[in-house]
Amino acid sequence: MSVVSTKAIVLSTLKYSDTSLIVKCYTAESGLKSYLVRGVLKAKKGGLKIAYFQPLTQLNIVANHSSKSTLHSIKEVQILNPYKSIYKDIVKQSVVLFLSEVLSYSIQEEEKNEPLYNYLETAFVWLDVHEKIANFHLLFLLNFTRYLGFYPDLSEATKTGFNLLDGNFTDSTSEKNIISGNYFYQFKKLLGINFDGIENVSFGKNERQLVLQIIIRYFELHLDGFRKPKSLQVLETVFS
Repeated sequence: MSVVSTKAIVLSTLKYSDTSLIVKCYTAESGLKSYLVRGVLKAKKGGLKIAYFQPLTQLNIVANHSSKSTLHSIKEVQILNPYKSIYKDIVKQSVVLFLSEVLSYSIQEEEKNEPLYNYLETAFVWLDVHEKIANFHLLFLLNFTRYLGFYPDLSEATKTGFNLLDGNFTDSTSEKNIISGNYFYQFKKLLGINFDGIENVSFGKNERQLVLQIIIRYFELHLDGFRKPKSLQVLETVFS
C-alpha cells in the first residue's frame, strides 16, 4: 500500500451498493485508477461530496494505492480548476459526457503519462472558458490521437485521400478504409490546428456529424475494444 498525492480527472462513476461509488480516474502520477468511495451517496456533513465526481472534474487527491487490488481508496479530495460554465451549459454538458465516455474506452494504461495529462487538463479548461465550442469535440478527439500514438501522418498532405487504417494520405481512393471527396475535405480542415484555431473552421451540422463519424471510425480501427459511445446520439441532437 502506498500513499500517493496526485492530480486526477474523473472519467466515470458506477454505483456500488446503496451508498458507495466506484470512480474511475485518470491520474497524473499513476495513469488510470479506480477508487471505491464509500458512503458518498449518503448525505452527511463534511466528508466526500458527490459533486466532486462529476465527469471530467479535475481533482487533487490523496489516495491509498494498493498493489494487491484493482480498487483503491481516496483519503482526501479537493476540486482543482473548478469549472464555471461546464455543468450549467447543456451543450457543454453533452460534450463532457461524450468525451468522458470516449476517454474511458480509450485510456487503459496504469502508468504516468505527463503530456497526455497536461493535454486533458488544458483542453477542459479551454472548453470551460470559451463560448464557440461546436467543433471542440472534433478537434479534441483528433488531437487526442497524438497521445494514443496514431495521429495522422501529415507528410504527404497534397494527396487526394486519407487511409484511416494506415493513418496517412494516399492517392489510391478505392479501398475500404479510405476517405476521399467531401469526407476527406471536411476531415482535413482539422489537421494541424490547436484549440485557438478552431474558430476559423466552419462546419454545417451535417458536415460536423460526418467528421465525427470519420473520427470515431478512426478510433475503432486503431484501438482494441473501442466501442461507439452511447452518448453519441445526445451529442448529435444537441448540435443539430
